[in-house]
Amino acid sequence: MTDGYSLEMTAKDIDALGIAAPMVAPATPIAITFLPGETMDARIAAAIRVRELGFEPMPHLSARRITSHDELTAIVERSTAEAGVRRVFLVAGDPPVPVGPFADTMSLLRTGLFERHGIKAVGIAGHPDGHPAMKTAELWAALAEKDREVIDRGMAPLIVTQFGFDADPLLAWLGELRERGITAPVRIGVPGPAGIKTLLRFAAHCGVGATASVMSKYGVSLTKLLGTAGPDRLIDTLGKGITPGHGAVRLHFYPFGGLQRTVEWIGDYAARHNSRKKGVRPA
Repeated sequence: MTDGYSLEMTAKDIDALGIAAPMVAPATPIAITFLPGETMDARIAAAIRVRELGFEPMPHLSARRITSHDELTAIVERSTAEAGVRRVFLVAGDPPVPVGPFADTMSLLRTGLFERHGIKAVGIAGHPDGHPAMKTAELWAALAEKDREVIDRGMAPLIVTQFGFDADPLLAWLGELRERGITAPVRIGVPGPAGIKTLLRFAAHCGVGATASVMSKYGVSLTKLLGTAGPDRLIDTLGKGITPGHGAVRLHFYPFGGLQRTVEWIGDYAARHNSRKKGVRPA
């Protein structure tokens, strides 16, 4: 289930990625977040380093944080020219009011900058747990519109979901996605191993369901907030529930407990899983 995974990082994680690199398969997609405290230069430097290490950089672009068309043009031109970027991930972003002319993903796509600069794939967001500012019907309509727009512009859509703790809504969402005729590959968001309080903090910030019953299925008791938790149960359940009918599905890891720690955990999980399949008890 962990084969062909992708990772998320910030510009500050360049050194950590260098340490983890020998444990990561060549050409692994590495998404680079668009945080408000990080400069364009820092993000592009991160994308360059990702490429130098033999991985596939996928910079995030947050529409509402981009101040002008000139800034967007500079981001796309420099990312493609300096880091060989071939895929991007587009989101509206958290600010309720845009700081520039772009309010959402569609406004970025309609500039035509991405196909003109050789972008081959565009990541768009999926929200199996819903979105605090949008109704379910609106989410599906927006996802279908973005999927069509990317295809019509000659690029390949890729859906990356918000992370979750419960496999059941993820599997139900995947099923509905395919029933609606959306065939784009999907990367299911998975939280990397982290402290329980850290996981709950990110869940609250991102509007992800983390009720007592959900966290119990994940392997966490909300009455005991000390210690750490990994996504073993979540990935086990996803592995059993995903079928050929769900189409192309892989995992995307959010390394809330650190990038190196997440990569080490993935390697350990894969080794344990392969040992069980072969009937060998892991050391």
